[in-house]
Amino acid sequence: MIGYVTLGTNDMKRAARFYDELLGELGGKRFMDTERFIAWTAASAGAAISLAMPFDEKAATIGNGVMVALAMDSREKVDALYARAIELGATDEGAPGPRGEGFYAGYFRDLDGNKLNAYFMG
Repeated sequence: MIGYVTLGTNDMKRAARFYDELLGELGGKRFMDTERFIAWTAASAGAAISLAMPFDEKAATIGNGVMVALAMDSREKVDALYARAIELGATDEGAPGPRGEGFYAGYFRDLDGNKLNAYFMG
C-alpha cells in the first residue's frame, strides 16, 4: 500500500500555497515542513502527499505517465476538487466525467506540471 507520494517542485513557496489550499479541501494538513520538503495528510496514519526540491539540486521535472490519484466519495466532490484546482491555477487535463463503467474522474496538472486526478468509483 502507498505510504506517500512525492512530487518535485522548483518553487516551494508557490507549490506549498497551491497544495495548502487544494489538500485543505480534503481535510489535509501539513505534518512535516522543512525548507526543501513539505508533507500533507488527512489522517495520522494515512497516506500522504509531499513536495520536495530534488536532493541532487537539479531542476525538478515531471514524469511522463506519473500521476497522483485522489480518492473522493462522490462525483460532486470530484467536480468540486477539480474546480478548486483550476481556480488555484492548475491546468485542465480532462474535465470531470465518466471514464468507463463505474469510474468518474477529473484530471489536472499542478503549477509545476505534475499530473493529478480526483476520482470516484461507483
